[in-house]
Formats: sequence, structure tokens, C-alpha cells
Amino acid sequence: MSAGRGPGRVPGPVRDLWLGVRFAFAGGREGWTRALLTAVGVGLGVALLLLTTAVPNALAERDRREEARSDHTYSQRDIPKADDTLIVLDADTTFRDRAVRGRLLEAEGPDAPLPPGVAAFPAAGEMVVSPALRDLLASDEGRLLRERLDYRVAGTIGEQGLVGSKELAYFAGGEGLAKRLGHTSGARIDHFGNDDLTPSDPWDPVLLLLVLVVFVVLLMPVAVFIAAAVRFGGERRDRRLAALRLVGSDSRMTRRIAAGEALAGSVLGLVLGTGFFLLGRQLAASVEVFHISVFPSYLNPSPALAVLVALAVPAAAVLVTILALRGVVIEPLGVVRTAKPARRRLWWRLLLPLGGLALLFPMIGQGDDGGNFNQYLVVGGVMLLLVGITALLPWVVETVVARLGPGGISWQLAVRRLQLSSGTAARMVNGIAVAVAGAIALQMLFAGVEGNYTKASSYDVSRAQMSVDVPDGARTAATVAQYRETEGVREVTALSSAYLGDRRGEEASYLQITVADCVSLREVASLPSCRDGDVFAVKGAQYDSDNDHLTEPGTTLWTDPDETAASGDRAVSWTVPRDIRQARPREDPTGYERGGILITPGALPERLGAAASARLFISLDPSVEDAYDHVRNTAARLDPAVQPMTWQREESNERFAAIRTGLSVGAACVLALIGASLLVSQLEQLRERRKLLSSLVAFGTRRRTLGLSVLWQTAIPVGLGLLLAATVGMALGAVLLRMTDAAVRVDWPSVLSMTGVGAGVVLVVTLLSLPPLLKLARPDGLRTE
Repeated sequence: MSAGRGPGRVPGPVRDLWLGVRFAFAGGREGWTRALLTAVGVGLGVALLLLTTAVPNALAERDRREEARSDHTYSQRDIPKADDTLIVLDADTTFRDRAVRGRLLEAEGPDAPLPPGVAAFPAAGEMVVSPALRDLLASDEGRLLRERLDYRVAGTIGEQGLVGSKELAYFAGGEGLAKRLGHTSGARIDHFGNDDLTPSDPWDPVLLLLVLVVFVVLLMPVAVFIAAAVRFGGERRDRRLAALRLVGSDSRMTRRIAAGEALAGSVLGLVLGTGFFLLGRQLAASVEVFHISVFPSYLNPSPALAVLVALAVPAAAVLVTILALRGVVIEPLGVVRTAKPARRRLWWRLLLPLGGLALLFPMIGQGDDGGNFNQYLVVGGVMLLLVGITALLPWVVETVVARLGPGGISWQLAVRRLQLSSGTAARMVNGIAVAVAGAIALQMLFAGVEGNYTKASSYDVSRAQMSVDVPDGARTAATVAQYRETEGVREVTALSSAYLGDRRGEEASYLQITVADCVSLREVASLPSCRDGDVFAVKGAQYDSDNDHLTEPGTTLWTDPDETAASGDRAVSWTVPRDIRQARPREDPTGYERGGILITPGALPERLGAAASARLFISLDPSVEDAYDHVRNTAARLDPAVQPMTWQREESNERFAAIRTGLSVGAACVLALIGASLLVSQLEQLRERRKLLSSLVAFGTRRRTLGLSVLWQTAIPVGLGLLLAATVGMALGAVLLRMTDAAVRVDWPSVLSMTGVGAGVVLVVTLLSLPPLLKLARPDGLRTE
């Protein structure tokens, strides 16, 4: 009875697949080495895919913990003091370019709520800190921050009270905080967590398009690398398959056995990938990328997506292997691969990018006003364009290397090798080409729509770089003196403001008064001349033109009754003097035109001065290191709840900035995968050519020549791949820009930088592969058993 026909026998195709699995693991050192290289390549891709499936859960967990520790909002209700109430004041700060979350706490009763992650309230003069802040304060780098946070460390914040392992945060104990409510950002609360959540604003279509393209661009190189990894050791495998044909297997059985080998490597790759992911998950707590950190518990892949990865990777490995063997004739006496292969055809390779353009074309010109972009067409179109690179690159490499002329020995060795196996060289470069093309398209899209989400701020950073409020009850002159004595401060401009009305009632019309010395007043108005005791009326300002009549001499003005009632004072009146002078408005350092009345200190009644609030504009010496932090230390010494504001030239939409940060983090992970996978692929290529390299050395070829030949073999396909990637990337970027109704403009710095990064990764990998090359290129490599 023939095999496979009896009852209970395993079907032939299954038996063939199982035989391939056995060859992968029972083929001696050669089989194990190939299976291990395949598994490592697949495993690196699987680890990144699992990380990607864990991203939604990580973001959701960060949001949940941020929500759980929320302490006050602008719209929350006022509650009376009770045994279960707690006073919370904001005491955030910044150390260099890192944000530090801070809160001052005072429990008003034994049942006051504890913040998440805190075991007990810190006493006055003590604080509990996050592990990252504790380590920073204990280091030499944290010397300036220790001066600012002048509390004794009494404990550590637990994981439930933090959104990331590297977050800088603290809770400090305070006294008499209730009297400061209303003057600083804070509230009396009876629980943590936000009860009055309002639905977030919907995302506009362009930002959703950015998110979709970011995910496709980051995941496509991973899929390409996995597809390339399952074909490691293809030439040796085909020779083994020829031996199977010699003992009687037919072509279909041979292909199924090859698919079984690939299946074994991919399943082992799943195991290794899971191990890489779990290892990386544990190491995640010690890594911070662009100030984003997570705890290992955040990185839990979605079960459905994890199952999809577990099924898709082996299926893709089998499919790729079967498709790869369609162009190989495996006969009992050898593999018909050394004969001159048929030239690759171009027409069907062009169908992929053209199909991608066809999917994206209906959405051109849609912009923000045409509704959401069809996510299926976006994903399908971008994928087809990027996959088109992997189809076009083998044809480009084959066409170019066939026309390369003679040169030195190293050049000839490299060119001849590429002419014999251009497909293998193209597969090595496919991943980097896809990554670079996607990055170029994204950078063009970001640059094209950046103007809609990023704008120049109104602050004039040439006149001041920071601003800070004078604490309530503090003397402005004394506070100014403290800041002027601070290291790195070049100039301090103090402007006090209040609003006065023409009557004491809700129907009053108000105008702004600004109190400052003559030097500071010249920062907000053009004055004819000035000395202490002068008063000026500013007419024609941008926002006060309707109240110019209140500056007429003899007009009686009153302080805002709401402000005076809050401070416990009675309303104060003031009469516009007869000798008031005229001045022209000028934008202050914040870009605001102040109107109303300007008063020098000598003309200001004491009671009216008490109703004004002062703000300081600080100009820094750029040559002084950590000048910003010296100013923050002075502010913390005067009042820990006062937070100096650092001015920026640009203001960005938070969601746009978050997407750009996410792209940077994802690109860093993908680049690491690219480097590791390329290194594994290079080592596999060297291993397959071990005997050839040994033969060349035995005939007198210098190792330097072999090293240069490896560099040429990498440089030629990489150069062609990057050129193709730049072309496709710019085309995709142009289409995406037209979809958002933005002007098409090539961001050449981004194109060149992305291309340079891709070339740099390949160069580093090539240099790392030179030591193994020199080790393999020895005459004793010809020995065999």
C-alpha cells in the first residue's frame, strides 16, 4: 500500500511540511544555524510588532493614571472645609528641558484623601518624590534642583501615582495653604480623580491622516524584514532540496518541504520574538525616549492583535517561500539558478505604485473641509506605494549592475556577485528603502501642514525670555532686586496692572492702569519725556479704544469691586489728574498693546498700589549656563507656588506635537530593528559564502580587497535603493500634501537627512560585519568532513 493512502495515515502535504520542520532542526549544525538566523530575524520583527500591539494599551494606561491623580479643574465646585478635605496647590517647575510635576498638600482632617501612590502625607518641610526625581536629586547633575526643592525626602511615590518610570514628580507638605486659595492655582478637594470630564474635541481629518500614515510607515519595514528573514540561507536550502529530488521527491513535495523549513524558522522566531519582547518590556522602565517613559505593566499587547501576529507570521513565511521557489527549477542534479536567469519584467512591478496612487487619487484636494479621509483607501494606497519599492528595487538593481563596467579587483568581485544574485542584494536593502521612503513622505507632510498647527508666538524673545508674577503681599521693588541679583539675569522690567471703572457697579466701564518706573514704561509706550510723578494717557491702543473717554482729566475711577471684596478691602477711588500727558501705544514684550493710563510710582496713592498685581519680564544673559534654572530657583525661594514662564518663539498644537513625538519614538525603534536585522542578514550572507571567501584567500586575494568588495556589494544596492526611496517618498509626500489641500513643496533638508540616516545605518552595519568577514576569510575554511 502506498504511503499516505491507509486509514489513519497523515495526509501527504502535512507529512511533507513536518519533514521540512525535521530538516530544519535535525539537519546538523548547518540546519540549526540557518534556523537560528531565520528565527532571530523573524523574532526581531515579531518583537516590534508585539510592541506596536501594546501601544494602545500603554496610552490608555497613561491616560487612566493621569486621570486617577487629577486633583483640581477650573470648573469644579467649591466645597467647605471638613474632615475629609485636602488643600492642593500647584508647584510645577522645569529643570533644564524636563518638566517636574509638583504639588503642595495640607490635610484639613484625618479623612483627607491620599494621592495615588503615596502612603502618608508628608509633613511641612518634607516631600515624597518619584524614583527618577530621587535619583536626580542625589546626583551631581541635580545640584541646582536641590536648591529649589528645599525639602527633606521622606518617601517615594509608588507606580500608581506616576504616568512613567522616568517621570519627575513630588508631593510636598505645606502649612496655611487655605489662605492662598484664589491667589494661586489650586483648590480644596475631597477626592482625587476628575468627575466632570467633558468629551474631548474631535480630531480634525489632517491629524487623523497623519496618525494613519505614521502607523503604516512604521510597520511596513517590519513586514519587509520578516519576509526577507524567512529566506535566509536560500541557496544552501535549494541544494538540499535537489538531493531530495534525487531520492525520489517530486517538485510539489519539494516545495512543501521547503515551506516546512520556513514554517519551523518562523515558529521559532515567534518564540524568540516573544522572548525579545518580554526582555524589552522589563528594560522599558530604564529607557526614556524624547521624555516619554512607561512602566513594564503598560506594555500588554491586545490579545486579538497578538493572536493575529502569531497566525500571520508563519502564514507569511510559508507563502513567501512558495512564491520564491516558483522561479527556481530544482532538479535531481542541481538547482537551475546558476544559468542566466530571465530578465525581470517591469510592467507588473509598476502596477503596485500605480494602484496605490489610484486609491489615493479620489481624496486629493479634500483638505479639512471635505470630511474624514477614507482610512481604508489611505492605508491601502500608502501600503501599495511602499510595497511597490520592494517590487521595483530588484529590477532597478539588476538593470544597473548589468551595465556596470570593469574596475579594480574589489569592484569586479562585488559587481560579479551582484550580477549573479541581484535579488538577494535587493532583499537586504528593501527594508531600509521602505523606511526611508515613508520617512521622507511623512516629513514632507509634516512640513506642509505645520503652518496650520504651529505658529510664531506673540512673545518678543529679543526683549525678554521669561516672565514671572510677584507673589501676593510681596513688595515689587524688593522682588525685582532679588531677581536682578540672580546669576544670569541681565535686565528686569516690572509692570503692575489693575483695572479701574467709572462707577461702583456691574454696569461700570473699565480701563487698564499700568504702574512702573520710566524705564519700564518705555517698554509699553512711546513717551515724550518722563520723570517720577508723571501720568500718561495712551489712546489708540488695540483693545482700549472704546474707553478713551475715561482718561479725561478730572474723571473719578474706582477699583474693581470683585477684586477688593476678595481681598477684604473697600473700593478705592482715584481721580485722573489735570496734568495728564499723552503717549502713543507700543507693544509690550508679550506682543500686547496696553492702553488706558500709565502711572509712575510717585503719582500713585498707596491704597491704589495695593490693588495692582505685578509681573516681571526677565532678560537673560545667553552666555550663562543654566540661567533659566537660576531664575526658577529664585522664584521657588520667594514662593514655591509661583511658576516662571519660559517664552518660546513658536507655539504648537498639542496633538500635532504629540504625533510628531510619537513618530520620533517609533522611528527610533524601527531604526534599531533595521540595524539589527541588516546585521543578521549580512552575517548570513557571509556564512553562505564562507568557502568562496576561503578559496579567494587561498589563491592570494588580500583581505583588504575582500573587505572593499563587501563594502561595494553593500554600497551599490544601498545607493540605488535610497535613490528609489527618495523618488517614491517625494511622490507619496506630494500626493499626501495634495490630499490635505496644501501646496506641494519638497522639504530638501528632510529628504537629505532621512537618506543620510538610512545610509549611515547601513554603513555602521557593514563596518560591524568586517570582523566576521576577516575571521571567515581563511584558507582553513576549505576543510570539510
